[in-house]
Amino acid sequence: MGLGGAEISVIGAGVAGLSVARAAARAGADVAVYEQAPGITEVGAGLQISPNGFRVLDALGLGDALRAVSVRAMGVLLRDGVTGREVLRLDVSDAHAPYHFVHRARLIDLLAEGAEAEGVALTCGARLDPGQGAGLVFAADGLRSTHRAHLNGRAEPAFTGQIAWRAVIPDDRAEPVAQVFMGAGRHLVSYPLAGGLRNIVAVEERTDWAEEGWQFEDDPARLARAFSGFTREVRDWLARVEKVHLWGLFQHPVAPLWHGDGITLLGDAAHPMLPFMAQGANMALEDAWALVACLDDPAKGPEAYQAMRAPRVSRVVTAAQGNARNYHLSGVRRHIAHSLLRVAGRVAPKAPIRRFDWLYGFDVAKNINESDD
Repeated sequence: MGLGGAEISVIGAGVAGLSVARAAARAGADVAVYEQAPGITEVGAGLQISPNGFRVLDALGLGDALRAVSVRAMGVLLRDGVTGREVLRLDVSDAHAPYHFVHRARLIDLLAEGAEAEGVALTCGARLDPGQGAGLVFAADGLRSTHRAHLNGRAEPAFTGQIAWRAVIPDDRAEPVAQVFMGAGRHLVSYPLAGGLRNIVAVEERTDWAEEGWQFEDDPARLARAFSGFTREVRDWLARVEKVHLWGLFQHPVAPLWHGDGITLLGDAAHPMLPFMAQGANMALEDAWALVACLDDPAKGPEAYQAMRAPRVSRVVTAAQGNARNYHLSGVRRHIAHSLLRVAGRVAPKAPIRRFDWLYGFDVAKNINESDD
């Protein structure tokens, strides 16, 4: 097909939309991004950019920009939420590529600046429905994608029985590790962000429904009560929360069809996923690179893009669902599972991180090149 001189409309100015815009512009396309919000603003939240996602940012020429606004991660630490005792440590300090913690707003800023530096036109307060937009349409319009519904019909998501809170607090003494505090029916993830901040994501099982979306504010006291039985370290963090957002976690099917009518889906528009593998942004970055590479190759096209990406994102979706169950074990099952992880960590300390070679070791550019052989 080739993208040189092609006209592309990108719907959505999130991680997927801005990264695919820069990638397409670097391939010679004339790119315009349309964001329906009046401005590019982000709820205060952190993201984990794992090695597979970092490779894309680096290939886009944004590796140094990310380093400047993020924290280089040294590990992921699983802990008992009640006692604080270490269960398992995953060493990511010498992983396949750097692993970073970054505030979502900082990532969006550098992606927007990177897109505009390549000549991308960015328009806010503009909604484009299916059938609108010049040339090819890359739909990165998120969980409620109208373009996904246009191609596949509407599919009702299923409430997982879990809700999550997001908050950011000041903390300038943080070790550069992501900590996962696990408890019966709930868990809390925390890690440092640049600028003396700490990101907190707390998940609780519930029978009552909570609406999907990040924009709902909640009372910090409710969050503190939900984790009142956790270690003092967690309680101290939550006592310092002044503003918190709540959202319900829903399972969405991976879209059966990612392309048609001049539209191609990427990111959450194609494959929304639960946050328990911290891969939403990373899969969006991989999608962006793969989509541009496939459309820029005369021998490939949107069919090749979906064929390459769908099996991988489906595997990540399944892994995230499994993590949610493992974090929330109770009683004897929890004791046995934690004991086995501690033994495994002592006997073969490097083995746990190797279990994720399929995820962190993946290089989307190399994968595409190998598919040509």
